[in-house]
Amino acid sequence: MDGSVDRIAEPWGVRTPYGPGDGWPVRTDTHLAAGIGEDDVERWAQTASLLHSNGDAMDVAVREGRIVGVRGRAVDRVNRGRLGPKDLFGWQAVGSGDRLTRPLVREGGRLVESDWEHAMGRIVSRSKELLEERGPGAVGLYTTGQLFLEEYYTLAVIARAGIGTHHLDGNTRLCTATAAEALKETFACDGQPGSYTDVDHADVIALFGHNVAETQPVLWMRMLDRLDGPEPPRLVCVDPRPTPVARRATVHLAPRLGTNVALLNALLHVIIRGDRVDHDFVQAHTVGYEELAARVKTCTPHWAARICDVPAAAIEEAAAVIGDAERLLSTVLQGVYQSHQATAAAVQVNNLHLIRGMLGRPGAGLLQMNGQPSAENTRECGADGDLPGFRNWQNDEHVAELARLWNVTPDTIPHYAPPTHAMQILRYAEQGSVRMLWITGSNPAVSLPELSRIRAVLSQERLFTVVQDLFLNETAQLADVVLPAATWAEKTGTFTNADRTVHLSEKAVEPPGEARPDLDILLDYATRMDFRDKDGGPLITWHDPESAFRAWQRCSAGRPCDYTGLSYDRLRGGSGIQWPCTADAPDGTERLYTDGIGWAHPDGCESYGKDLVTGAALEPVEYRSLNPDGKALIKAAEYLPPHEDTTPDFPLQLTTGRTLYHFHTRTKTGRVPQLDAAAPEMWAELSAAEAAARGLAEGDLVEVATPRGAVRARLRVTAIRDGLVFLPFHYGYWDTPAGYQPQTRVAGRAANETTITDWDPVSKQPLFKTAAARVRLFAHGDGVPAPAPTTTASAPVHPDAVPPTEGGPQAHATHAGDRPEDRS
Repeated sequence: MDGSVDRIAEPWGVRTPYGPGDGWPVRTDTHLAAGIGEDDVERWAQTASLLHSNGDAMDVAVREGRIVGVRGRAVDRVNRGRLGPKDLFGWQAVGSGDRLTRPLVREGGRLVESDWEHAMGRIVSRSKELLEERGPGAVGLYTTGQLFLEEYYTLAVIARAGIGTHHLDGNTRLCTATAAEALKETFACDGQPGSYTDVDHADVIALFGHNVAETQPVLWMRMLDRLDGPEPPRLVCVDPRPTPVARRATVHLAPRLGTNVALLNALLHVIIRGDRVDHDFVQAHTVGYEELAARVKTCTPHWAARICDVPAAAIEEAAAVIGDAERLLSTVLQGVYQSHQATAAAVQVNNLHLIRGMLGRPGAGLLQMNGQPSAENTRECGADGDLPGFRNWQNDEHVAELARLWNVTPDTIPHYAPPTHAMQILRYAEQGSVRMLWITGSNPAVSLPELSRIRAVLSQERLFTVVQDLFLNETAQLADVVLPAATWAEKTGTFTNADRTVHLSEKAVEPPGEARPDLDILLDYATRMDFRDKDGGPLITWHDPESAFRAWQRCSAGRPCDYTGLSYDRLRGGSGIQWPCTADAPDGTERLYTDGIGWAHPDGCESYGKDLVTGAALEPVEYRSLNPDGKALIKAAEYLPPHEDTTPDFPLQLTTGRTLYHFHTRTKTGRVPQLDAAAPEMWAELSAAEAAARGLAEGDLVEVATPRGAVRARLRVTAIRDGLVFLPFHYGYWDTPAGYQPQTRVAGRAANETTITDWDPVSKQPLFKTAAARVRLFAHGDGVPAPAPTTTASAPVHPDAVPPTEGGPQAHATHAGDRPEDRS
């Protein structure tokens, strides 16, 4: 099977088909810099992917102190040696010549180079001043989904027990908050029930708002290999765009935006009506079935068809496929999480599995997916607003446990109200109660909704903003202090992917200039702030990644995300291992809930749940009355119309999303030649009918406007559903790799100029997929096509009129079949 393929033109590589119950064959993918062969590599350093949540294990090639390529780790359970395009080429951003190498401070309105002593002195001085004058509520921290576990845990301890602030969240609020909340609503605890190996066994795979081909390409490779093998699974795809998944689906449902709950209620209606219910499982392991059955009794496919603009017959067909499955795997992502009634819809997917008894066995899996590589760690460690170790902020004993671990008094840890979510932190900054905001590894000046508002908040003179990052991105340009951080392959730590697999990432090269690992920066801050425990000793007692990992193990002990059976030595050289990993499960735990629902009892659960309409937290006594025995909760949801609907002035719905070749706001991938060339600029998508109605053609420069703002982009005419316009969210407003200058900003390149300030009441995740828009011609394209990739969901309806997306010789990667050395 050895060979070489252009992995921009063929992003998923060659197929290795296999049948149900078989092991996924090995295919080792490798890409090295031009002129470098494997014999030229001096050493290989173990790591995993940093540009999506799949957790693809790889080795980094090092020569003369720099990274010169990567290869997949064939022994790993996640990818069996495969790498996606961002894995293969994204490492080049690490060596980009415009990395931040020294701290910057604002002087006279300009950012100027400084040193660590002065920069940290400013941060510490402002921190102490605010704590003394205004208290801990004046300080907010906004982190990322790209740090290591050890860094998140340290950040959580600093925020909760050092500063004492409620205001800690991550940009995982934008990608994975609904995943966490949906799991807590159903199982009263976070933690993915399923495993990627469920793909190997499933006879039906249902993907709800999850363009897995572009967001987790290696997981899609696994699905493709099953589809091309004997006894392939049937696919159900729910997505308004013609994704690669939709093109391979048995049934493709393309609902109107904001109608996911109506569609899912209709699927539940058909399954219950046909008695495709595992009544024994429901009786033994759940509460709430009767309410669900009553709620969906009138939610017929014809009822849903009128709301969703999907044929009733297609809904019946999809329900039949799901209802007849013997081994159902479902995945959910941003098409649900960033849309109207996000948590309510995700919970209905959980309900499909509960009423069908599809949990805890091979192929019967549920994956409420993540968007970022270490989003799972933000949730475990409490850096996303929750308490570390999946502890319940409403449970006094859980707070006391943390207090004992950190040797502080329970009242030191803020738990008098729900933790503050990211959008509320920004609102407090806008109103003036938050006066310091420390942003780590995120670019909210591009990624948050309604950017004119976000820029105004971050530009306030009274807000002291610290940015800790790799490059001088749009947000860093607005900061008062900028700290140069080391990145993946320049530091050591662990991170956990979307199916609970923990990987070790070893330091491969030195960071540039004076850049420092995030853990070192946080430990330095804690020392300078002189955070103390109740006995007067240092609050933070660890000093490096491995000692921080051991501290986390103590925090996780006895909790659902138990890491006590893991160690750096156990993770070195072999495969990643799934938590919980304990003395009783030394090799990790492939699936949760193999013997009932484990963490829903009122005394141990992470959450007592919320009202799916208002988001109001249930009280402990309410939860204990509802679920005294700790079973899974079947929660029904009523469909409610979106908050912003179309009007004569704004007749289209707007959705934003991702493309295969970029990650987040292109801070890294925009600096990678192969990835940047594959999708170099913003574009807009319309259906052929909508384009014709407006006199528009492929490549025309159009203006997409909403009540909040407008963007300009070239038009790609695709098979997207009528009534919808799509914008990729990755593009900010810097024009050169050296970073943008505010005075020369090109207006209207960021999709979030147009999106609405609104969030799901339960998960508080912003709703990037519920805006009303209009599209008009700005200038004719003169035959120049849109820069959108042709290989993905943005494929043109007339492919012959658009040159195919190709990477050329520099985008070739080799692949090899199973070999004795197995790359260990």
